[in-house]
Amino acid sequence: MKKKGPRMRRLSLSLLLLATFPFSPLPAAETLATGSARLIDIPREYRLDGVVEATNQSTISAQTSGQVVEILVDVDDFVEQGAVIIRLKDTEQRARLEQAEAELRAANAVRQEASREYERIREIFQRKLVAQSAMDKATANLQASRARQEAASAALDQAREQLEYTRIRAPYAGIVTERLIETGETATPGQRLISGISLEQLRVSVDVPQSLIPTIREQARARVLLPDGSAVESTDLTVFPFADPASGTFRVRLQLPTGVAGLFPGMLVKTRFEIGTLQQLLIPAASVVYRSEVTAVYVVDEEQRLSLRHIQTGHRRNGDMIAVLSGLEEGERVALDPVEAGSRLKLQSPGHLPAKGPADE
Repeated sequence: MKKKGPRMRRLSLSLLLLATFPFSPLPAAETLATGSARLIDIPREYRLDGVVEATNQSTISAQTSGQVVEILVDVDDFVEQGAVIIRLKDTEQRARLEQAEAELRAANAVRQEASREYERIREIFQRKLVAQSAMDKATANLQASRARQEAASAALDQAREQLEYTRIRAPYAGIVTERLIETGETATPGQRLISGISLEQLRVSVDVPQSLIPTIREQARARVLLPDGSAVESTDLTVFPFADPASGTFRVRLQLPTGVAGLFPGMLVKTRFEIGTLQQLLIPAASVVYRSEVTAVYVVDEEQRLSLRHIQTGHRRNGDMIAVLSGLEEGERVALDPVEAGSRLKLQSPGHLPAKGPADE
């Protein structure tokens, strides 16, 4: 019978020690943070493509005649509200303003003279030293002078306005999109000069199937997905009261909050219309493990034991929660730290042995 070598003796000793002192795994989920699978009513949404539009978009036209002296902006320039963007030659308008000012001064002088004459005649008339006809004439002259003064004042206001028309101003803060006249050309009243849009107030236009219109009118809630992946709630929802006979759709307009960044008129965006609610099982998104084509979670049972369970998740997210289609039941707990849970699961396995040290070689 062969004698056991040194290596066989060390192996027998190790097995004997294991048999005498069996390995007892630590409670794998004793301090492991967990979250529960919960059934929650979440909004049911219908997704459609929409087009971004500028609420304020317009073309400015000339309101007086004049040669274009200066164009202060060009396409893609940003302008503040009230800023001068085009100047017209104002020689004629200034001459009319000076004439109106002179006529008003003359009318003021005539009224002052008529007022003094009226007071003089009235005093004499009260002493019955002049006839009624003289008093009537003084009264008529005073009224005529007042009318002339009012007409001169109105003419002055009009002249000032015509002069102001030679300085074309931006009606709102925005970006120039088109320039329709050049320096040196003569503008006439009604002629289109420049176009622009405001990016402060935007809206989204969507064509919605007619079958959804009653629900959308009732719910009146919609969201717009931004390019960075976030979503913004519409502040107002308008359903046009007529359908397109060719497509059978209704135009719906979603007003966006002021100052939404990253959107420009003409962009295509995704919209989500709320059409009711549905109940789904949700778990923390951080608890889900993705390994190749496998999706799983670490489940902690009532005895604090860990197990890796395959699940099927949906595409819907609700904040930091994700929907589960199968593999879990309501109330089951999942580990919020999959990395830590995986390490503890290895310690929990019955076949786990301590790592070999140098003395075991």
